[in-house]
Amino acid sequence: MLKAHYSFEKSGVFNTKQTFYHLSIPELFEHALQKKEGILSSTGAFSVLTGAYTGRSPEDRFFVDDETTHDLIDWGKANKPVSQEIFDRLYAKVVSYLQQKEVYIDDAFVGTDPKSRLAVRFINEYAYASIFVNNMFLEPTVQELQSFIPDFTVICCPRFKAIPEIDEVRSEAFVIINFKEKKVIIGGTSYGGEIKKAIFTVMNYLLPQKGILPMHCSANIGRDGDVAIFFGLSGTG
Repeated sequence: MLKAHYSFEKSGVFNTKQTFYHLSIPELFEHALQKKEGILSSTGAFSVLTGAYTGRSPEDRFFVDDETTHDLIDWGKANKPVSQEIFDRLYAKVVSYLQQKEVYIDDAFVGTDPKSRLAVRFINEYAYASIFVNNMFLEPTVQELQSFIPDFTVICCPRFKAIPEIDEVRSEAFVIINFKEKKVIIGGTSYGGEIKKAIFTVMNYLLPQKGILPMHCSANIGRDGDVAIFFGLSGTG
């Protein structure tokens, strides 16, 4: 197993039962199957029943409202604020929850251009979520891993459920993005798409500040170098 350049403790991971760093896809499949996180489909894909949350829960996404974000985020129903204090309490609970558990960690890039890509550390409770990360984001080379320092950290704990009346969130599920501390915490939902959407949201916040327009689309390059861009929801054509 590879050794991480940036320590796990700096990312809030300590006192775990075991930490798995950059396992191969076959190894992750083996772990996920042994833990009965899902099953292999007839096509060879790993199939997971995500429980009550079979899609994103946009009403449970929050941003820490502080001096760095207050005037830059369009606050409203889609972009709900929480205080630093609320984030701190939930973050402390999440990292404590991971103690004495098996944890899966992957370092990856979001974006291909070295000038604008984001180095992200993904910390997952489930092996299948690590498979998702490997499928969705760009794996660094061995040389890049030797000097990898995350710009952002995402911690995803589906089995950790918030208590709304205590934790001051809407439900047991939550996604909280803290731009000042460069952290994302996800809990209470097993839907893997929350990981992708959270870090894409981070990019949608950061890139315009660099003069770059982020677009959620596909881009196909023709033989002559001409580019066709396709917008729309997945599978709509």
